[in-house]
Amino acid sequence: MTGAPAPVPPTTLAATAPSSAPAQADPAVRLATRLAAPAPGWTVRADAIVVGSGIAGLTAALELRTRVPHVLLVTKGQLVSGSTVWAQGGIAAVLDPTDSTSAHLADTLVAGGGLCDPAAVEVLVTEGPARVRELVRRGALFDLAPDGAIALTREGGHHADRIVHAGGDATGAEVSRALVARIEAVRDDPGIEVIEHALVLDVLTGPPGLDGRPGAACGVTLHVIGEGSRDGVGAALAPAVVLATGGIGQVFRSSTNPAQATGDGIAAALRAGAVLGDVEFVQFHPTVLWLGAHAKGQLTLISEAVRGEGALLLDTDGARFMPAVHPMAELAPRDVVAHAIVRQAAATSSDHVLLDARHLGAAFLRRRFPTIYERLLEHGIDLTTDLVPVAPAQHYHSGGVVTDLNGRTSVSGLYAAGEAACTGVHGANRLASNSLLEGLVFAHRAARDIAARGGAGDLVRAEPVERAGAAALVAAATRSRIQRAASDGPGVLRSAQGLLAASEILARVPTDAHMGSAGGVVADPQAAEWETTNVHQVAAVLTATALARTESRGGHFRTDHPLPEDRWRLRLEARLDAQGALVVTPAPLPGVVAEARPA
Repeated sequence: MTGAPAPVPPTTLAATAPSSAPAQADPAVRLATRLAAPAPGWTVRADAIVVGSGIAGLTAALELRTRVPHVLLVTKGQLVSGSTVWAQGGIAAVLDPTDSTSAHLADTLVAGGGLCDPAAVEVLVTEGPARVRELVRRGALFDLAPDGAIALTREGGHHADRIVHAGGDATGAEVSRALVARIEAVRDDPGIEVIEHALVLDVLTGPPGLDGRPGAACGVTLHVIGEGSRDGVGAALAPAVVLATGGIGQVFRSSTNPAQATGDGIAAALRAGAVLGDVEFVQFHPTVLWLGAHAKGQLTLISEAVRGEGALLLDTDGARFMPAVHPMAELAPRDVVAHAIVRQAAATSSDHVLLDARHLGAAFLRRRFPTIYERLLEHGIDLTTDLVPVAPAQHYHSGGVVTDLNGRTSVSGLYAAGEAACTGVHGANRLASNSLLEGLVFAHRAARDIAARGGAGDLVRAEPVERAGAAALVAAATRSRIQRAASDGPGVLRSAQGLLAASEILARVPTDAHMGSAGGVVADPQAAEWETTNVHQVAAVLTATALARTESRGGHFRTDHPLPEDRWRLRLEARLDAQGALVVTPAPLPGVVAEARPA
């Protein structure tokens, strides 16, 4: 038995595109509804569970601690290992009196390619400044201007200086430090419990509804390294679960994301019956250190702030090319810059371009970008004197688990925040430095909503029941094959041919490693296999949605459909039906005129 999908009715994929779009010959996709894992050997209970220790998870935990009797914070590594620590550029917020929230909203909508939810963006830009000031009260030390005010700079897609930064190019590290310090300060508080080195496996759900789909979220199963048996699997039960697990970087062969970014929260939500949205929109950062065609793993990011300060992009012949591409030149939205780099590299028979910051001055570069400067030196490159070879690499996922303005998903009691969520803020492409702000704003809202619903009796404790459908385990040895398929299929430049090839590769990946094709066990249920199963499921959904969207927009570029089309001004939503079949359907967006919606 392999992971080859069973036949799925044609209504699941091909018929879900706008009526005027040609049908796609898409392979049927069927995914497991739970991971193969031992039964929980221990149980803990809380009033709310937060999964993840980036800016969204830490913010949610700190807010919940003051609002519910007992909150459990679960993190895959240590508290300081969340993805936030890697963020270089900063946090976008309107703090300058000459700036305006309407201008920030406009820049966000432009970058989002017509697919943002204006109401969500309005929440982001209006509540964002207060959340940033709250960070300062929690101990975050941002860089200051000579007059003592918070220093502001500019990044791609912004028409005003509104980027707050710390340590020059170490904003994420400073934000993480401040929030972790606040968690550590209350470690002895009985109202909060922290479990580190814990990989969340599945979201637990209650009795299914009349349609057979999973019931309300009532907790999670998790594997704690070094606890009890080798597996260390336990159950944490609560009437509310917040998934703040970060991105999907390890779905690709190369990424700026840390090793733990394996799409765990998105995959767990999908298996629990939640709706995913905008999965096809992946942001490839334009300027990642190019270390050769075979480089893989977490690569060094050259922050957009370097271009914000005036660095230029040159092709390998030494010619500047961005002014001919976009009026904002090097500060154009990231998708525009990434695509331009790929095309210019091809035009010069190269696979990278060059970043030139030499004219900014050695003293300034060392002071403004100390982290980047040191990391480049580790590779023998001096930012102050050398041209830096760069190329796009996976950086951020604009899609995720669909939420409302309070972080609620389509599964009762299940919330999502940060990069794991699809709030509608980013649309087809995230505006630079809006990600940390999104984590702050919507994690705060989710915590407030959980407390209010809990106080009103709307969140009810339930005992979990086993979900119908297959259990999956993908051998860790297949991860490189999955990553290659994702990089070659739904990578920077996509086409039907490449996406179909990726679909076929993913369909042939065995998903029953715990059983084996001839009854023999291929791999035991353990962390590497669980993560690889998540990587496989996310790659399958990403490929299916990228194939379904026959246009180019934002972080989704189809060489066979290179232009955006009004009929595709919609969100593609993905979910599993009661039998585990992947269903992709179009959903209208708030604020999009009726004429732009599918017939």
